Amino acid sequence: MSYKLKQTDSFKKTAKKFFRKHRNLINKFETVTSQLNINPFDSSLKTHKLKGNLNGKYACSLTYEYRIILTIEIIDKEIYLIDIGTHDEVY
Repeated sequence: MSYKLKQTDSFKKTAKKFFRKHRNLINKFETVTSQLNINPFDSSLKTHKLKGNLNGKYACSLTYEYRIILTIEIIDKEIYLIDIGTHDEVY
């Protein structure tokens, strides 16, 4: 059973700006979100729990430089995309 991906309003706004600057990453984003939909803990995504002020959230890699911040609700099989950007921007 697959997960449902949902985007927060803040993610939509940030992603719109992000992809205006990084059009070359749109296909990679589609690949990553497809994999998140199937298995958010696939090793290729490097999904890991966050600590500190992002405690309870996860991050996965878009590329070596860029990350996606998300929450995963296992019970409802939902993934909420929260933020996207460089390591320093999202943490």
